[in-house]
Order: sequence, then structure tokens, then C-alpha cells
Amino acid sequence: QVQLVESGGGLVQPGGSLRLSCAASGSIFSINAMGWYRQAPGKERELVATITSGGRTNYADSVKGRFTISRDNAKNTVHLQMNSLKCEDKAVYYCNAHLRSTVYGTTYYNEYDYWGQGTQVTVTS
Repeated sequence: QVQLVESGGGLVQPGGSLRLSCAASGSIFSINAMGWYRQAPGKERELVATITSGGRTNYADSVKGRFTISRDNAKNTVHLQMNSLKCEDKAVYYCNAHLRSTVYGTTYYNEYDYWGQGTQVTVTS
């Protein structure tokens, strides 16, 4: 079990910045990757950014150059720094943890996903 607690959402005008944080607790040693996803009204949930346990990052094309995902291993926390926010960035942002555990005595894996409750990001003029 992994619990994810998000913070940092709010209202900002276009061009502004926000920093989202996600603190993980529970079976944190099984976490293979963490990331941020978002869902706007009437749209599907989409990937924003991910970071693996090894520090490799991945970004959606729409946020490259504006958003930065980072981790603080000592605090079991992942951050998403969002700069130059646009109206189209308005959405509920969800923290995700992807877990991978080895089946004992085999080379097989069991994989799980956990989600935070979501935090609202509103960009409006």
C-alpha cells in the first residue's frame, strides 16, 4: 500500500507559476516511478511528467520547457514546478506512484498503480 498526499494547487493567472508536491508513504521501497497526470473537464486523463527511481524523466510535449519534475528522496516527495502557465493547463492534477515487486524465487513482476486525491490547478485571466 502507498498513500499519496498532494499539495500546491491553486489559482494563478497566465504566465504565473505553481509548485505541486506529492508526499508518499507506505511501501515506498517498492516504488519504481512517480509522476503527475492531469484531467480537464470533458477530456481524458493525460500524462504530464514522470520520474523513475533512477532519476530519468519524461514529459508531455505540451509542457516541455515549462514544467520540471524533481524528487526529494530523503522526504519521499516528488515536485512539479510549473512555470509560464497557460489557460490550457487548467485541470485536476493527480500524483501517481507505480510499484513493481518481484515474485519471490522468480523473474516475474507484479505491478501496481496508486493515485492521490488530486489537486485543482486553475489558470485564468
